[in-house]
Amino acid sequence: MAPDLLRALNTPALSMLVARAKTPVCRAFDPFSRTLPHESWLAGELGLTRRLVADSSPALAVSRMRDLHLTPDDGIWFLLQPGHIHIARDHLVLTDLRSTPLSEQESRALFDAAQPLFQEAGKTLQYGSADTWFVRADDWRSLRTATPDAACGRPIDIWLPTGEGERAWRKLANDVQMEWHEHAVNTARAEQSLPPVNSLWLWGGADAGSDIAAKSYAHSGALSGANDTVSMLMSTLPDPRLLVLDNLSEAALAEDWGNWLERMHALEEKWFAPLLSALQAGKIRQLKLIVGHSEQLREFTVNKHALLKFWAKPSLARLLP
Repeated sequence: MAPDLLRALNTPALSMLVARAKTPVCRAFDPFSRTLPHESWLAGELGLTRRLVADSSPALAVSRMRDLHLTPDDGIWFLLQPGHIHIARDHLVLTDLRSTPLSEQESRALFDAAQPLFQEAGKTLQYGSADTWFVRADDWRSLRTATPDAACGRPIDIWLPTGEGERAWRKLANDVQMEWHEHAVNTARAEQSLPPVNSLWLWGGADAGSDIAAKSYAHSGALSGANDTVSMLMSTLPDPRLLVLDNLSEAALAEDWGNWLERMHALEEKWFAPLLSALQAGKIRQLKLIVGHSEQLREFTVNKHALLKFWAKPSLARLLP
């Protein structure tokens, strides 16, 4: 559907940036990798490449704990995210965690119900936010885990944690599922026709003793406004400035292409057009766009001089293989 989607887009600024950039640098990725291409690239940029084990999700847990003003004890910590697994015809599928939002009250209640089970298993469970908890499990250092987005929408069997400790984790996760099965939170959600919270996704294992600290970046959700966004970036981000525009993931994972097009048009208005204007005015010396899907990344580098290539007509064709 990619060619049809590109034809439906009205993004003149992005088309200009892509068409007049240098020849893109392309990188292919294993479609069965436990981390999506853009997640892997971002982990490298943020200094989160020291994973506990090869071919696993980025070592994000400790950095995320510090973001939430938690001080982790030395040891191995993992991210835990409550979510929903649904039964397909012959397999289980992890639903996009963004589509199962929890209120603070719901999350706290489910956390309190799960905590005794973790204590019985000799694991420390710590609350971070409504959608993010943490567990310390020093003996699970060798677990290979997958990011939620890498596993989302696929049969989860090959994406579940593997390695020493996997049986202990599966037993603990099953115990939590049973505890939550008729929990008041899920009863209330059923009455509202909301999916039950029936799973925990374990990933992002990191060693607090190694003192991994991620570099700073801005997420598009944290910055609002339209034409003033470029000046905000210039004043608030370190150099070089790294901005993550993650508005498309939810729609793409759900294959909701109408929503995806709407979000692309919103990015054009709020980000691509102002960034192109800033580049033309010399406020930005160079812009590098990193775009990708489940199997590839493409890197486009463009500067003010490159924008003068009038023979390169604005087009999104270079986004396609």
